[in-house]
Amino acid sequence: METEASPRHDLLDGWMLVAEGFHATHQAIVSEVADLFDLGQGPTEVLLRLRGADKHRMPMTRLAHEAGMSSGGLTKLADRLCGAGLARRVACELDRRVTYLEMTGKGEEIAESIAEVATRSLRERVLSTIGPEAFGALTGTMGKLRDANDAPGK
Repeated sequence: METEASPRHDLLDGWMLVAEGFHATHQAIVSEVADLFDLGQGPTEVLLRLRGADKHRMPMTRLAHEAGMSSGGLTKLADRLCGAGLARRVACELDRRVTYLEMTGKGEEIAESIAEVATRSLRERVLSTIGPEAFGALTGTMGKLRDANDAPGK
């Protein structure tokens, strides 16, 4: 009979540890940012993704996918961001089926401030713990996993 700590489960146990480490760190950073800016995790995530996007806008379906949200959840979140003057919906000129969520100037200012706080928190929580070399290896590895397992047609 195999025990819980058997080698058969090392891969699964290791993967669970990766997920727990990411989740604990991500939650700590998101909570810090959300408290400072009075935003929840969803709006913070969306603003940071828009900040890094070309022209500070993304098709809403792609944004929902990348943020790990349902299209309905993103629609509600977009309503809140638009109502707060942080974003606006923009119709695609080439395809009427596509709607972009685009940051406003106010949204860009908030997103830049969020990015500064999140970067400082990452330095304190991640780089000071594992160092830049391990962080580089981690980002490379996670990029490979994302690319290998992401849904086609993104």
